[in-house]
Amino acid sequence: MSKDCTIQDVFHRFYSSFESTHSISPAQRKAAYHIMNCKTGAFGVNVSVCEDCGCMSVHYNSCRDRCCPMCQEFPKEKWVDARREDILDAPYFHVVFTVPEELNPIIYSNQKFLYTALYHAASDTLSELAADSKYLGTDIGYICILHTWGSTMNFHPHIHAIVLGGGLDVKNHWKDNGKDFFLPIKVISKTFRGKYMAELRQLWENDKLEFHGSAALEKIYPVFKLCFDFSRKYFTYFVFHEYEYNFYLFPYLRKLL
Repeated sequence: MSKDCTIQDVFHRFYSSFESTHSISPAQRKAAYHIMNCKTGAFGVNVSVCEDCGCMSVHYNSCRDRCCPMCQEFPKEKWVDARREDILDAPYFHVVFTVPEELNPIIYSNQKFLYTALYHAASDTLSELAADSKYLGTDIGYICILHTWGSTMNFHPHIHAIVLGGGLDVKNHWKDNGKDFFLPIKVISKTFRGKYMAELRQLWENDKLEFHGSAALEKIYPVFKLCFDFSRKYFTYFVFHEYEYNFYLFPYLRKLL
């Protein structure tokens, strides 16, 4: 394919064969349909006519699917620009939360519940530890972004968090740790692991989880039990970067989105 091809061209060429060899969820099939038909006329058209010269211009409607890069670039840029008003002149850090790959089949079969659990565990871990006077003792701010793929486009659910390096204490005074990250990696890892597994266990005990394909219960149970019993394997790894206000932060935020 040419270097000028779009994601829509890729879908048109490869989606049919991909769908025939992979298990596609209804939501994924819907997103693929939207991407392949965005701005093609499938979602209607708008016709503009100049009253002076009669020149006619046809505008094809977009799909407005949040997964479509064809029509979501502008909303993304608007969102990123709006965040400028929320950013303080202070250090920011990049923190990544991930889980053992052994849990991937379970997560893939229960995406709504277990993606939500990822957000809960990451958010509660950051807020709870930052509020602890042993570490910082403040109420901090952060943005969490879910990625479901890895660098090789494999299924790899993880959370990217852009974390403010300081916050307000109980007396409403600003407090930070300079350019050094304020939380120990092993403490975050242990806390995040406990919170994620607690929510996973609750879903399991309430019969909320489903098991399909490679996550069939008889295949996954030994791994599932091992994770519950619990290994010492860390659930989190971190990529720490200290971002100066505005200069590096926003270009990186655009990359995450």
